[in-house]
Amino acid sequence: MEAKLSAKGNKAHDPRYRDLIDKLVAARKGKGLSQEALAKQLGRHQQFVSRYETGERRLDVVEFVDIARQLGVGLDILDQVPTLR
Repeated sequence: MEAKLSAKGNKAHDPRYRDLIDKLVAARKGKGLSQEALAKQLGRHQQFVSRYETGERRLDVVEFVDIARQLGVGLDILDQVPTLR
């Protein structure tokens, strides 16, 4: 799987990242939570959730862990993301 690099050279458009975010979105929706409800549980604004879900903002590792825990998603979700070859 080839990662598309942005102008700054980071992997903001890496399909593996999008896949991971899609899994978090599915988990949120599966729990019947709105973006606003999840944001409230995280102590953040709704825009925080919207921005990472749409790709406008990238999550750091600590934010990812907080969101995964809030959604009841185990870190084994990482095993479901394709590896770079």
